[in-house]
Amino acid sequence: MTATPAGGRHGKPWRAAGAAVVVVVAMVGAGLIGASFRSAPAPRPPQPLAASAGTGPAVAVPDPDVAAGTGLARSAPTTIAIPRIGVDAAIMPLGTNPDGTVQVPPLERAQLAGWYEPGPSPGEIGNAVIVGHVDSAAIGPAVFFSLGALQPGDTITVTRQDGQQATFTVESVKAYPKTEFPTEQVYGPSDRPGLRVVTCGGTFDEAAGSYPDNVVVFASMPA
Repeated sequence: MTATPAGGRHGKPWRAAGAAVVVVVAMVGAGLIGASFRSAPAPRPPQPLAASAGTGPAVAVPDPDVAAGTGLARSAPTTIAIPRIGVDAAIMPLGTNPDGTVQVPPLERAQLAGWYEPGPSPGEIGNAVIVGHVDSAAIGPAVFFSLGALQPGDTITVTRQDGQQATFTVESVKAYPKTEFPTEQVYGPSDRPGLRVVTCGGTFDEAAGSYPDNVVVFASMPA
């Protein structure tokens, strides 16, 4: 699968900011938008209760008087479990393509989630990022079809190669137009273990062959 670069027929992608480089993240084309061609109307994925209007932080600002969390050592994630929406999925590592776009799981394996390997691993200090498809022409609803139904207080558990489990509590769930993706809040630095889970959302645009939004779950691991 080849990701579509910025400016393609699927619109502008969001960006991932690293410590030294900025790479384009392809949540477009055959990426997380799901099927580009459908023979019949597909069900609409549930949407977050609160959509972003481009104002205010997506996550409450941590109290500076609270000590930073203690993270785990680096270890690749193997599975993700989200009880509220029935997710129990394997995780594959993702890197970047030669053109700088971030890889996404292949659509024929849309039941898998993907971990952005250049960033922190789940449980490490910093924001780990896990992405997944919302749907696929091959299988219909995909791994994160119901991501927008999560609510603050829900839990997400990631099992790691070292046998440890990192359990995160959902703080907020937001939908953003792809042109307003909150890069710093997703990929920016953090002094505690965080998790960002991303898929696509909104109403599928049949003419464009894409979803207009990204759904982002912001979660943290209790100290």
